[in-house]
Amino acid sequence: MFTTITILLINLLNPVISGSISSSKSDDEIVDMYIASQSPQLFDILYDRYSKKVFIKCNSLLRDQAKAEDAMQEIFIKVLLNLSKFNKKAKFSTWLYSITYNYCIDNIRKGKKMKSVSVDDVGELQEIPDTIDDKRLLETNIVRLKEVLDVIPTEDKAILLMKYQDDMSIRDIGEVLSKSESAVKMKIKRAKEKFVKQYSNIYQDAI
Repeated sequence: MFTTITILLINLLNPVISGSISSSKSDDEIVDMYIASQSPQLFDILYDRYSKKVFIKCNSLLRDQAKAEDAMQEIFIKVLLNLSKFNKKAKFSTWLYSITYNYCIDNIRKGKKMKSVSVDDVGELQEIPDTIDDKRLLETNIVRLKEVLDVIPTEDKAILLMKYQDDMSIRDIGEVLSKSESAVKMKIKRAKEKFVKQYSNIYQDAI
């Protein structure tokens, strides 16, 4: 049996052990270790790695710090409850961001009593050229970029963040949104068009 001193030493060493694991193991390895051991310290490593990023995304989409903090906690509860279902078809971060974006968008829809928009899938199989240069979009002044993103529809903002902030592939975005790659390309194109239109309306110059 463990003595009181032994237990105390184990508890004191836990942060050291976690720190060592945190710096040497990949997300997938941490997930496997957590599923095998159910050690809270292992889940804490994932939380420490991603909680700030998840909060920033929630705050950007929900535009309310208190709601973003609540959302972040709810999202990590979902992650904790569903970690055994993580199949590694995508990166852990992609899977986590999928939960984050879907949670925030569902939250906004419920708040506004929005219906699911299906119009974006019309003409899904018809490839329409994208005439907006990504380089110009990425070089937009950061202050202006934030202001414009805050006035376009949330779903358009979310898909632009996935594409240009998180650098997610079309395939990964499709998994997040449960849409085909051609539908994702269409949604990105339309989101970019709305961004450029709002930019021109606000600043009276071309992007």
